[in-house]
Amino acid sequence: MAKLKLAVIVGSNRRESINRKLAEALVKLGAGAFDASLVQIDDLPMFNQDLEPNRPESTLRLKREIEAADAILIVTPEHNRSIPAVLKNAIDWASRPYGKNSWAGKTVAVTGTSGGAIGTAVSQNELRMILTNLAGVVLGGQVFITFKDGLVDAQHNVTDEGTRAFLQGFLDDFAKIAGKLAA
Repeated sequence: MAKLKLAVIVGSNRRESINRKLAEALVKLGAGAFDASLVQIDDLPMFNQDLEPNRPESTLRLKREIEAADAILIVTPEHNRSIPAVLKNAIDWASRPYGKNSWAGKTVAVTGTSGGAIGTAVSQNELRMILTNLAGVVLGGQVFITFKDGLVDAQHNVTDEGTRAFLQGFLDDFAKIAGKLAA
């Protein structure tokens, strides 16, 4: 069985983002089922409908990468009980122009990490609402990860056995559902 093309979007533009570390670990854990690539979003201009007639290349690249994927994995922090501006900006660019929404029909899974006990619960909820409104097929389930130093090592391995098993189950379920929907 061919691997599914997975586009991974990290909702942070921070160089040492713990969500980027988690995303890289998820890519490694899912390597048996997914051919994954990280989607760059930190070079997108702020969304402005005035730019649509002559869209910047970075926004066209974003749409191509989302449209080429069988499934999308979003790994995001939470900023002030909401999704980060860089992520919302990417969502808006990919949903435009009107009638050419790249999210429609895409299988999407959402997760994120923070140092807090509830992880990124609020931003994930908001993200699910936005993506569902854009006709994405958003997987249910709650995947909140409390990040502690050393949880992901330099080789992108999840070092905690219980967390690794939980994340592997999440990815296995995601691959099963995405595979059925992509067929």
